[in-house]
Amino acid sequence: MKKAFLLFCCIFLLLSTAQAQNPDIDLLRRINAGQPEEQHFWLGVSNSVYWVPPAYLLGNLAYGLAGNDNCALRYSLETALSTGISMAITGGLKQLINRQRPSQSYPESIHTYSFTDGKSFPSGHTTLAFATATTMAFQSRRWYITVPIITWPLSVGYSRMRLGKHYPSDVMAGALIGIGSGLLSHWITNRIVH
Repeated sequence: MKKAFLLFCCIFLLLSTAQAQNPDIDLLRRINAGQPEEQHFWLGVSNSVYWVPPAYLLGNLAYGLAGNDNCALRYSLETALSTGISMAITGGLKQLINRQRPSQSYPESIHTYSFTDGKSFPSGHTTLAFATATTMAFQSRRWYITVPIITWPLSVGYSRMRLGKHYPSDVMAGALIGIGSGLLSHWITNRIVH
């Protein structure tokens, strides 16, 4: 099951970069912001990945240590594994694939708030948001909590396109890697913590 999932992800990643360029840029042009005032909101959504995952991880760790709560300590371990695995995979793929950002490839039609000379595939922001949210969803196990949790990484992924930083295939790959990392970290944590 896990090998099949990994194989599917690898095939998806390779095909999305090889064949999805035209639909990618067409969809991105429709999503990309043209109004500078809109970018402040979406920039805030995008930058939430810099504080939500560490706040969640450190909050669980502090609560677990202060209250001798093994469940909270487990949550912090699972979050650390999920985000660590997702960032390792994303970093490796960025180096391997070396795809230019849309604003570099299409400077005349893709608007962005700042020039970024980085690698586009996959979206690291989206990956980190989905890895964290998948772990949070496993830990909450209530639909009325899970639905708002999943809204956050979807918003982060959308913001990356709205801001002109990533193609839709970058965001989709990031979501798959993040979800896969969350599933893997949950499985690993179940094996090492009883």
